Amino acid sequence: MSEKMKPKTLPGFMELLPNEQILFNRMKETIQKTYEKYGFLPLNTPIIEDAKILLAKAGGETEKQIYRFEKGENDLALRFDLTVPLSKYVTEYYDKLSFPFKRYQIGKVYRGEKPQRGRYREFYQCDIDIIGDGKLSIINDAELPAIIYNTFKNLGFNEFTICINNRKILNGLFSSLNLKENSAEILRIIDKIDKIGPDKVQEELSKEISEEQVRVIMQFLKIEGNNNKKLEELEKLNIIDETFLEGLKELKTVVNFIGMFGVPEENLKIDLTIARGLDYYTGTVYETFLNEYRNLGSVCSGGRYDNLTEYYTDRKMPGVGISIGLTRLFFLLMDNGIISADDESISDVLVISMSDEYEKVAEIATKLRENDIKAQINIEEQKLAKKFKIADKLNIKYVIVIGEDEVKNGVVSLKNMITGEQENLTLEDAINVIKK
Repeated sequence: MSEKMKPKTLPGFMELLPNEQILFNRMKETIQKTYEKYGFLPLNTPIIEDAKILLAKAGGETEKQIYRFEKGENDLALRFDLTVPLSKYVTEYYDKLSFPFKRYQIGKVYRGEKPQRGRYREFYQCDIDIIGDGKLSIINDAELPAIIYNTFKNLGFNEFTICINNRKILNGLFSSLNLKENSAEILRIIDKIDKIGPDKVQEELSKEISEEQVRVIMQFLKIEGNNNKKLEELEKLNIIDETFLEGLKELKTVVNFIGMFGVPEENLKIDLTIARGLDYYTGTVYETFLNEYRNLGSVCSGGRYDNLTEYYTDRKMPGVGISIGLTRLFFLLMDNGIISADDESISDVLVISMSDEYEKVAEIATKLRENDIKAQINIEEQKLAKKFKIADKLNIKYVIVIGEDEVKNGVVSLKNMITGEQENLTLEDAINVIKK
């Protein structure tokens, strides 16, 4: 007899038990329904793409993490995000799309990086983007926080903060200080402020730039108060730089319209330390944090970019988008006990037989499903008590029992597994009870 192989899931790939998968699917469905409520159209691009297309804008660490392989004469790669496939898609189908093009995509992406807790090689991203043709109104940047707000409210969260900034403000600040050449390194240091604190940031900046330049940057980073106060303080800096002033004007407009889109002030914060997407985002940027679990990092991020399709066409197509890393978010929420997977089944009712009335079981289960009731059957040769125990373990609320007497009298025996009550009813009456 040959030796059996031990089953083992590859590191960096999430597999869930049924109760966990039920919860994961519900979260995914909630996100999808919220996206659709705002008019975003569904998109599903291939997981495998031509490597040349996929790698057009990749480089550095990203290119090292891409799963790439050959099949026959084809050079292929697994998608590493949903943005590059989007840029390929809008270029390829430009003549068939209406702009601004609003799309959402929820799908798996692949990155061959070292797996860690909450960091996977295969994971779901839930993206929305609004793509313009030539130009795109800044007001679109204000609608996305409303979508973030409603998505996390619908997921059951109340205490969270959507942080917003504008890259033009930072770039304009650096330009006014003659630091454009140093901007990438300065942004990298600023981006660590949550981890190392302002004093350490100041210390690291002092190694790169002059004392006066450090003083102005730290004055900028220490601006405090509510959103209106921060906007006032930014104006008081009297920075005469075209990019800075453009960014400040955009930020004012976006913050104003975010309120009009129904996001409460307590859920929105101007955060001048946000410096994400150093080589990608060109205007508005977002980061979202759960207030009591800030240590989990951002649970939704994104921003404005100037030219989505620059590697495929000369046509300028600006956009703005956000992304939720659902696999990572699910792991972090479960790992920290913030959510729990309590449902062992998705069934409303279990239909069982006390004898060999299997045809009747099939007939009743079919009728239940025709009435939009999720029905599961058990026709195994097991004792009745064991079948009830299975229903209880799966948290199925109702059990319909079919026996010779029930068939003869044209009724079903309906048991409520929560209250223990059991009564004989017509199938129509049982359906009404279950659907209440």
